[in-house]
Amino acid sequence: MSEYQYYEFQAVDRPLTKDELERVRALSSRARISATHFVNEYDYGDFRGDERKLMEQVYDAHLYFANWGSRRLMLRLPTTLLPARSAEPYCVENALTCWTRKGHLLLDFSYEAGDGGEWDFETSFTLASFTTLRTELAAGDLRPLYLAWLSGLTRWELEEDVDEDAYASALEPPVPTGLAHLTGPQKSLADFLHVDPHLLTAAAHASGAAPSQAIDKDELAAWIRALPQHEKDALLLDAALGTAPQPGPALLARHRAASRGTAVSSTAARRRSAAELLDAAHGVRTEHTRRQKQAGAQARRAEQRARESPHVADRSI
Repeated sequence: MSEYQYYEFQAVDRPLTKDELERVRALSSRARISATHFVNEYDYGDFRGDERKLMEQVYDAHLYFANWGSRRLMLRLPTTLLPARSAEPYCVENALTCWTRKGHLLLDFSYEAGDGGEWDFETSFTLASFTTLRTELAAGDLRPLYLAWLSGLTRWELEEDVDEDAYASALEPPVPTGLAHLTGPQKSLADFLHVDPHLLTAAAHASGAAPSQAIDKDELAAWIRALPQHEKDALLLDAALGTAPQPGPALLARHRAASRGTAVSSTAARRRSAAELLDAAHGVRTEHTRRQKQAGAQARRAEQRARESPHVADRSI
């Protein structure tokens, strides 16, 4: 079987410097490289660079997948937009890890196919499907992190010899609002991480409606006018020089936090255990199967009536 690996990096907050670009170009002679982008595909061999170090030092987003089932998405945000304490409750083995480096929080979403799985020669992804997740996280939307936790639980359920008490004692992290109505990038992430759709439906029962993302320009303008003058001058200077991330996402996140708080559901008064969620997912799956069978039976009956109707008409003549 032919191996296939895809690597893509993107610089979002600032382009690479000349020295950084030369260092990246030394890692591959066949990659498509610009001051903001790196893309390479491998049918043999491996990438010579260290993805973790590249993300810590120059890039803001990274996508990797291979046709034997390995998948990885890494995102980097300033800790002023998403502090580590907000992400850590969602970290789970083999699904999401996070760490800080030089004022940035790095999120590592991953998925590894189990041994004996079939190789996938059809599925393809691009980083453009996921980069908007950075903006959502910066604005306080923690649904991408909860999806990673669900992915970890999905795989945990498939493991052998797991103590039942472990499922009963493991509690879910804070439930974000809007799980029943994911954004496009969040749906792509759920697919990328193989989140069980029935488990997601069960989890969404404790999630309130997502807050509106509509921006009231008058309210935002009034809030910006109230910012200290020295702070606005510093933001404009950094934006002009490109020495700091674009101020837009940070300002919007601060404005939303000031106007309506975080996007964590207040409806989940009690955190559910992994066992409760898995039991609820089983109930959702069972009901889904029942409805599918019922719909299939109705379709077959309708088809049977359609075949018999000409004969009924003939007898009436």
